[in-house]
Amino acid sequence: MAKPVVAVVGRPNVGKSTLFNKLVGKRLAIVDDTPGVTRDRIYGECEWTGRKVSLIDTGGIEPFSDDIILSQMRSQAELAIDTADVIIFVVDVKSGIVATDEEVAAMLQRSGKPIVLAVNKCDKIGEPEADFYEFYNLGLGDPIQVSAVHGHGTGDLLDAVFDKLPQNNNEEDDEDVLNIAIIGKPNVGKSSLVNVVSGSNRCIVSDIAGTTRDSIDTKIINNNKAYNLIDTAGIRRKSKINEAIEKYSIIRANLAVERADVCLIMIDASEGATEQDTKIAGIAHEAGKACVIVVNKWDAIEKDDKTMIEYRKKIERDFAFMSYAPIIFISAKTGQRIDRLFELINHVSNSSCTRISTGMLNDLLSQSVTRVQPPTDKGKRLKIYYMTQVGIKPPTFVFFVNTAELFHFSYQRYIENCIRSTFGLEGTPIRFIIREKREK
Repeated sequence: MAKPVVAVVGRPNVGKSTLFNKLVGKRLAIVDDTPGVTRDRIYGECEWTGRKVSLIDTGGIEPFSDDIILSQMRSQAELAIDTADVIIFVVDVKSGIVATDEEVAAMLQRSGKPIVLAVNKCDKIGEPEADFYEFYNLGLGDPIQVSAVHGHGTGDLLDAVFDKLPQNNNEEDDEDVLNIAIIGKPNVGKSSLVNVVSGSNRCIVSDIAGTTRDSIDTKIINNNKAYNLIDTAGIRRKSKINEAIEKYSIIRANLAVERADVCLIMIDASEGATEQDTKIAGIAHEAGKACVIVVNKWDAIEKDDKTMIEYRKKIERDFAFMSYAPIIFISAKTGQRIDRLFELINHVSNSSCTRISTGMLNDLLSQSVTRVQPPTDKGKRLKIYYMTQVGIKPPTFVFFVNTAELFHFSYQRYIENCIRSTFGLEGTPIRFIIREKREK
């Protein structure tokens, strides 16, 4: 059975994300003094007294706002409330009860879910401040004083949460989950792809560039296989980044690439591949991740029988440094070729995990060296004694040679092409390590 779910809700800027980070023990959610930094639901795991829960951080709830982003943040928080087993309602002792707190409290009471009231920013140890007792007026039972910054009171808070959790919740079975990071410029359709694949409005979608700020995890099952889709913030050119929050978002996107098994590099078909797209792809390439180049919004392009061929050739030129990556044309809006996309994800993931025996590698090496002689310099010829595979994700090979300087890049590329043509390895970079082995 799945782990119980606990949602952290409240109005903007009361310290929900700081408390969330403290409870999960990681800086998963961006924290800033600017209200409305958290927009989508962010998931983390919290463990207490040997039991685990899935913790959800939500955007601040503004019941009266007509702003597009704020209204969708409210919808995201309502979805979190609907799926939660227990709700942590966070309020701010320094500002006291405000009208928004009363509206949120009424919304939570209508949900019928167990509620734990956390009065945040109680930074002093000992007897609570006089303002603390005002929160009894919300009618949610005994409030608990906490300091999200210092961690005071979080133990009492978790005790109260676990007391209200339903019993008989077994721990989630460990699954072989494939982590997929979706990266690209702002507004190319990353969140739309997550929403259409998951079958729900998991991420806020808007025409406003930069809507997604955190890296959002969404677990799905496709053809009996578990995936974790990581929706990341759009990565813009450094000269275009003004907000400190956006800088944090880009750091999160880079961290998402680091923990991914496969990276989907999304390109807007209506704009075509740009220099920034190649730089983003370079992040995944340098990290050694299996990649698929995904051209989105293909439904918006006027096409004839040659459009896709010409488009593919241009991408292959622009992304020549990662010629191993397959290219697919999709529409997140209509769901076009989504099934084929998952086939490619599985294919490139398998490629990055491929292991080749030393015997097969050296048979290939012998044939390759016979076909094209190794380079020479000043009468001295490169000798490759043998090669072996030492790692996966990406496949990594060690070559033992007489002189490393003679193993030029062009000959390394030739050997790489021989390996790919023989063993496939589509969608994954290959790493070479060169070792000198002196002759006796």
